[in-house]
Amino acid sequence: MDKMTIGLLHPGEMGSMVGAAARANGLRVLWASDGRGGQTVARATAAGLEDVKTLARPSSRQSQVILSVCPPHAAVDLARLVMARSFSGIYVDANAVAPCHRAGDRKDRDGRRRHLRGWRHRGSAPRNRGTTRLYLSGAEAARMARLFEQGALEAIAIEGGPGAASALKMAYAAYTKGTSALLMGIRALAAQAGVDKPLQDEWARSQPGLGNKSESAARDNARKAWRFTGEMAEIAATFEDAGLPGGFFVAAGEIYDRLAAYKDAAEPPSLEEVLKALRGTPRA
Repeated sequence: MDKMTIGLLHPGEMGSMVGAAARANGLRVLWASDGRGGQTVARATAAGLEDVKTLARPSSRQSQVILSVCPPHAAVDLARLVMARSFSGIYVDANAVAPCHRAGDRKDRDGRRRHLRGWRHRGSAPRNRGTTRLYLSGAEAARMARLFEQGALEAIAIEGGPGAASALKMAYAAYTKGTSALLMGIRALAAQAGVDKPLQDEWARSQPGLGNKSESAARDNARKAWRFTGEMAEIAATFEDAGLPGGFFVAAGEIYDRLAAYKDAAEPPSLEEVLKALRGTPRA
């Protein structure tokens, strides 16, 4: 298979990992530093990505593929921005966006869809193949998956059309991040009511391990919570589009939004700090 040039938007904590995986497969990876912060520049440099300064260059014929990895609240606008530049290659939207939010779809002259959806499972940088996966769906999914045949990132093409990978992401994160938000909210309620110790005792008897899960939910998610607010909104939209109630995920988004102040914190906050932030101002 001919090697491709990929334009990566943008090499943040998640995107830089995907870019490094592409480089490990011998691909040329471009990115645009215009408007990006110092941490992003450092990550891109460490991953061996090639800075072309402005979005216009990776969106031009220099790239056969544009790979979008960004927070969900920015994904739709980024897709529209790229398509406004008459990009005619393959656009891979690897973001936590609802299947019903598919800005950026386009077709080439033969009527073939050029827009793929994808999502990455696991938050840590891949070290061993099989621990971190990139799911892809759409007409070119199998072809894109073959770009990552080597290295730690495992790309998997699934059937079901461009929105299938997004639907899979929504279903998976509805459980993992939804239950984390629920557990944190429950602990905050119990602490406010003065029954946290009896709750932990009962969990130890009837729900072994749940207390530890609630503590790890607070410890592991607080500094990333700013990203999850938008993701919960996308999950809510997905449920509602399927005729299911999405209100739980609207509430989960508010849970994460109350932790947004911990973005870029040097250390994870304590459980007590998280519960205090979640309780906010009690109603009179």
